[in-house]
Amino acid sequence: MRTAEVNRNTAETRISVRVGLDGTGRSELASGVPFLDHMLDQIARHGLIDLTVHADGDLHIDAHHTVEDIGITLGQALTDALGDKRGIRRYGHAYVPLDEALSRVVVDLSGRPGLVWSVPFTRAMIGAFDVDLAREFFQGLVNHARITLHVDNLRGENAHHQCETVFKAFGRALRMAVERDERLADRLPSTKEAL
Repeated sequence: MRTAEVNRNTAETRISVRVGLDGTGRSELASGVPFLDHMLDQIARHGLIDLTVHADGDLHIDAHHTVEDIGITLGQALTDALGDKRGIRRYGHAYVPLDEALSRVVVDLSGRPGLVWSVPFTRAMIGAFDVDLAREFFQGLVNHARITLHVDNLRGENAHHQCETVFKAFGRALRMAVERDERLADRLPSTKEAL
């Protein structure tokens, strides 16, 4: 089982993340940000990743530090769980619809951080959740997982649907990318022999 646990403690947040890449989609989520818990559950369920997240952040200010630091910590945990990346597919992609909304996510476990984000949310808030924090979450994750991630919301009128399709599609794309390919055996999917 490819698993990792990472703790991140700063003056602003205390985060604990445990990830199991060969899981069944179980999650235990207590971020203090209910909408983020809902989105993290999408990653776990659609990625078939077992995910535990506990966070204690400075929510009396706002959710920014907590959401970003969870992304950072999850990125670190993904890096640790992947190990040397031998035998994985490396690339993953998914299109996910939800009613009128449709998003596409493409991931490369390249070892190089890069985020291309094209999500034109139709409103600034989803309940108490600032939609700008979705990008902050993925930027933290990308930087610390050292992956390339392209996120495109192709259409949508309901901001909740737009955001949910992004997180579901990320889960499915990640699931494809981390999957083992028997034909690769213990080789790296790279002509450089490095990821």
